Amino acid sequence: MIKLIMGLKGTGKTKQIVDMANATLETAKGSVVFVEKGNALIHEVKYQARLVDTDEYQVKGGTALFGFIAGIIASDHDAKDIFVDQGMKICNYDANDFAAFVDAIAKVAQSHEVSITLTASIDPENAPEVLKSYI
Repeated sequence: MIKLIMGLKGTGKTKQIVDMANATLETAKGSVVFVEKGNALIHEVKYQARLVDTDEYQVKGGTALFGFIAGIIASDHDAKDIFVDQGMKICNYDANDFAAFVDAIAKVAQSHEVSITLTASIDPENAPEVLKSYI
């Protein structure tokens, strides 16, 4: 399952996804993984979640992000909840690249029964149609 939190910069997307990740830790039946660009949230996300910095692994663009998330799913069969903050930024603010990533990772998430929640700094009204279905 894919859930997308979209909005312009400064609309509270990061706070919302951090709160969701921390709440999920209370009821999770598997591992909780939080992926972000940089490590600004190291003190916000509870230590029980695995915090991963995409900059550390030089993840840039939708194809690289897809491989990175798919690799997490492949290597950790207990990973059932994955949160990705700043998805559009990781995809270099390319809405079409981000949309292709979301569409591809949705298939992997469904087949492996993983819940993935993402944030994207984009106006929902101007987002590609494929993204609107995940809001």
